[in-house]
Amino acid sequence: MAHSLKEVLSKETIAERIKELGKEISATYGQEPLICVCVLKGAYLFFADITRALSSDPEIDFVRLASYGSGTSRTGNMNFSKDLEVSIADKHVLIVEDIVDTGHSVEFLKHVFGKRNPLSIKICSLIDKRERREVDLEVDFPGFVVDSGFLVGYGMDYAEKYRYLSAVYELENV
Repeated sequence: MAHSLKEVLSKETIAERIKELGKEISATYGQEPLICVCVLKGAYLFFADITRALSSDPEIDFVRLASYGSGTSRTGNMNFSKDLEVSIADKHVLIVEDIVDTGHSVEFLKHVFGKRNPLSIKICSLIDKRERREVDLEVDFPGFVVDSGFLVGYGMDYAEKYRYLSAVYELENV
């Protein structure tokens, strides 16, 4: 079955919101020591744009998570397939995600990073999809709050397709 794509957020709308988020994040941290952590693979485009929108000079690093379990269950064990390479001790940490949905992966990251003595941990996500949230978690810097739909583009994928798109689309006929 072929998929159809319905544009939800244009590249211009995304670019404007990123400028606003960059100002908000910059005002929050000032010149404090900040490390921005990109959650791979989905956040890579948003991460590049949001870090360029900051007026500070943050360190950057990347993590990639793997979930081990039944494949359909979110109760499996989460682990890093790529962990941080720099210390976050005595630095503010900004976790940058493409989408926060159930909240399990961000909750895992906050738990693990919290044991590494950061000054603070905050979350920035292009999409804050609260309807499916399963953990008590707030996104500190949400790009857009979206109620429903299977979203692709701007880093988000379906079966490793559509990440390259410059806008966000709802994938229909999934």
